Amino acid sequence: MSAPHRILLVEDEELNRMLVKAVLARADIATVREAELVDAESLAAARSRLATGRFDLILLDLNLPDGNGLSLARELAGHSPPKPHVVAVTASVLPQDQKAALDAGCDDFLDKPYAAADLVATVARHLPS
Repeated sequence: MSAPHRILLVEDEELNRMLVKAVLARADIATVREAELVDAESLAAARSRLATGRFDLILLDLNLPDGNGLSLARELAGHSPPKPHVVAVTASVLPQDQKAALDAGCDDFLDKPYAAADLVATVARHLPS
C-alpha cells in the first residue's frame, strides 16, 4: 500500500481550516478522505512546511496576513518536478484574478464560498492516482 497523499492547506482563518478538514475527512472519495492534511496559517508557515516535506497538492488562499499567495505559486512554478499541484482558493471571483492565479502557476481556481462537493471534486482532480 502506498503512502497517503499529502495536502498543504494554506489558510489564515482558523474556521476555514476546520471546515476544509471536516469536508475532506468525510469525502466519499477514499484518496481524498485518506489524504494527510497539513495546515499553514501564513506564507512563512507554508514555506517552512514545504521545506521539510513533499506535498501532492496545495490549497492556497491568496489573501494572507504576510502577503499574497500568488508569490508562493510563482516560487513553486520555478521548482523542478515533481511540483505539487496548486489550487488558488479565494473570495475574489473576478476573471482577472482567476487569470492572474493561473498565470502565476496555479493549476486551478476555487472561489469562496464553495460547496463541499466542489472542494472534494477539485481535490480529487489534482491528487495523483
